Amino acid sequence: MRTGDGVKYWSDKPMLVLKVHQKEIMNDKIQTILSILHDLYPGADCALNHEEAHELLFATIMSAQTTDVNVNKVTFTLFQKYRTIADFANANLEEFMEEIRSTGFYRNKARNVIGAANMILQEFGGNVPQTLEELVRLPGVARKTANVVLGTYFGIPSGFVVDTHVKRLAFRLGLTTQTDPVKVEKDLIESIPEEEWIFGGHAIILHGRSICDAKKPQCPVCPLIVACPQNGIPQ
Repeated sequence: MRTGDGVKYWSDKPMLVLKVHQKEIMNDKIQTILSILHDLYPGADCALNHEEAHELLFATIMSAQTTDVNVNKVTFTLFQKYRTIADFANANLEEFMEEIRSTGFYRNKARNVIGAANMILQEFGGNVPQTLEELVRLPGVARKTANVVLGTYFGIPSGFVVDTHVKRLAFRLGLTTQTDPVKVEKDLIESIPEEEWIFGGHAIILHGRSICDAKKPQCPVCPLIVACPQNGIPQ
């Protein structure tokens, strides 16, 4: 306790020491998780098939509320028909809707893909933007899609990709208590080293698909169990 001006104050040093200790524990936990993920998924990458930046961008837009496998089935023929950004910009809307119907929400996705293609041509000189601020101006593009494109294609760690798998695993692993994707991302980029953002996003997604299932997580065989409090999982 310290005093001043006749007023007594409880020292804040113990609280500071506690916070430092908690941060050290979290850092050790993050390093353990990352080490295990590197062993499990060396070279983890995006599962959406693409060769060009615009292909990844449009595939990611189409991946909302569906699986990458489903999108890859569609883009296998789609990318043979529409080879350039101009091809997408000039696509017939009704025809394009039918071509991507199996991805779900195809009306909005078709408008967004064609709209994004036109905006890239008109405002970005025909090149996919390489900043998050510019990418999120495109129709159908929010932080997750922008982070996927920047990290996967351009190698720019603009943030941490937060999809349904990352959101679920981040909570189960005790890396966040948030449910809003933007707030989840904020917690992740504050605790995970920037050089691990791209790999970490891909690896956590793969782990969510293969082991940490939404309904039936395989905890007994999960290598991450050593660092996982299993938040939200019935014991």
